[in-house]
Amino acid sequence: MTSTTLTFKVQNFRFSALLAALCLLPMTSGAQVYRIVGSDGKVTFSDKPPADAQARPVAGTAAGMSPGIGAALPYELQQVASKYPVTFYTSTDCSPCASARAMLISRGIPFAEKTVSSNDDVLALQRVSGQTSLPFLTIGSQQLKGFSDVEWTQYLNAAGYPPSSVLPATYRAPAPTPLVVAKVLVPTGAVPAVKAPVVPTTPVQPNANPSGIQF
Repeated sequence: MTSTTLTFKVQNFRFSALLAALCLLPMTSGAQVYRIVGSDGKVTFSDKPPADAQARPVAGTAAGMSPGIGAALPYELQQVASKYPVTFYTSTDCSPCASARAMLISRGIPFAEKTVSSNDDVLALQRVSGQTSLPFLTIGSQQLKGFSDVEWTQYLNAAGYPPSSVLPATYRAPAPTPLVVAKVLVPTGAVPAVKAPVVPTTPVQPNANPSGIQF
């Protein structure tokens, strides 16, 4: 057996193992990280919104695609996207991110885009991926660090995404959202502060002190 044949068989074996591993991955949705500020001022991060019903969102939007956008997908594509949702992590001034986005769009991959711009975003990205480099892609729970057209294509194929776009002409991708959604926990039973009424006051006559100091 020649070395060329052996190399080819090893590569085929690795790719087969890749397909099998991807099919066995847990089915999880695209990551959304919440920045939670407790009543004591302590800041924590979580991939789940706080259970406190009185938690108040400060900035950002919910993760994933909106129902209207998801409903516009063909049935087969909806099934794949629900099993292996694609989340794309980007930042501004990132040339590889632009190339990666163009690849996903040209192939017709429905994805949620998370922007990394603040310090909280960077810390959250490090928790999700173990590093701070971009672009970063998740297909289900599979993580792809850095952009490689060949590698991303292999994993998207293995997940069952169509090789070419089947998106309808009316499809509109969801707008990018910040990776971190900040939330402030309001203590149970807390009474909202009431703004005191403005009471007119008598104007104070200017002081004749030449230095301008008033008592």
